[in-house]
Amino acid sequence: MPIPLKHAFRRLAAPALAGLLGCLPLLGHADDLKQIRIAVPDLSAGSQHSGGGISDVLRSQQLLEKAFADDGVTIEWKYFKGAGPVINEAFANGQVDFAYLGDLAAIIGKANGLDTRLLSAAARDNKQYLAVVPGSGIKTLQDLKGKRVGLFRGTATQLSFDAALASVGLTEKDLKIINLDFNASVAALAAKQIDASWGGSNLSSLQAKGLADIPLNTKDLNNAGSVQSVLVASGAFVDAHPQAVAKLLKAQEQGVQWLTNDANKPAYIALVSGLANYPAHILEKDTQDQKFSEIFVSQLDPVFLGKLQDSVTLAAEQRLIRKPFQVSEWVTPPLAAASR
Repeated sequence: MPIPLKHAFRRLAAPALAGLLGCLPLLGHADDLKQIRIAVPDLSAGSQHSGGGISDVLRSQQLLEKAFADDGVTIEWKYFKGAGPVINEAFANGQVDFAYLGDLAAIIGKANGLDTRLLSAAARDNKQYLAVVPGSGIKTLQDLKGKRVGLFRGTATQLSFDAALASVGLTEKDLKIINLDFNASVAALAAKQIDASWGGSNLSSLQAKGLADIPLNTKDLNNAGSVQSVLVASGAFVDAHPQAVAKLLKAQEQGVQWLTNDANKPAYIALVSGLANYPAHILEKDTQDQKFSEIFVSQLDPVFLGKLQDSVTLAAEQRLIRKPFQVSEWVTPPLAAASR
């Protein structure tokens, strides 16, 4: 029987999980673990790598590397331009141990049989934007009927767009969807090869150059289509190295504490702007009406788990996954062992 969300939260808040797992006997041999491989969608528009959020903070401050230094365990950050779909393939092939993912990619992996464990939230209610060709006359989602829209399928952006469309009674079938990754979508919109695109704050770079208009974002839709992000891990890794999982989560909390201090917002914007090659003013505008102390909370609280469950339900309704599942069961496997 699935465990209710409120009980899943009590058992799986990140700090509590770290404490519980820290008390467990080591299930695998410490000397078997030499490297931890962490996958991150690469959102950078430049030569450096950036996933945004907590992953950039952890890597820049070397928090994980410092936490595992005495154990002789190295941290390998693996960045994927192919985002969630490619990262799920890497999980299936045993090439990564952890991943920071948007909700849809993580949900698709779980629904398709990947043995992943939901460990913590990474971000919540991230805004998404509608960018359109200047002078197109597109002002609302209803105006997109029959239009060519660039969308990165298999990522949180697709689920976000589907949720936004559903909020006004539309589906992808009402539009002409063209599958493009983030950078290709920006280029296609700038070249007027598509009428619109749905995505993150990177689309604002086109607006700044006069190459796109942005008539709305998810805030204008009462957060319909906002994106949730998570940290998931390979079930095999969690079972074999519970103490390493606990140590990683504890180190992550150091980064979360820094990131959720709103006084550090300017430093964070400078960090991501430099790594991702985005103008700082774009990130400033994107986050000006949001508190980092609300966006980057890592706890798997009932509200966050409820939003994930809504995402699972919508993904099934839109046939992005074959069968829905209970999010509480996604988080229970490691906890069930830890609570006994």
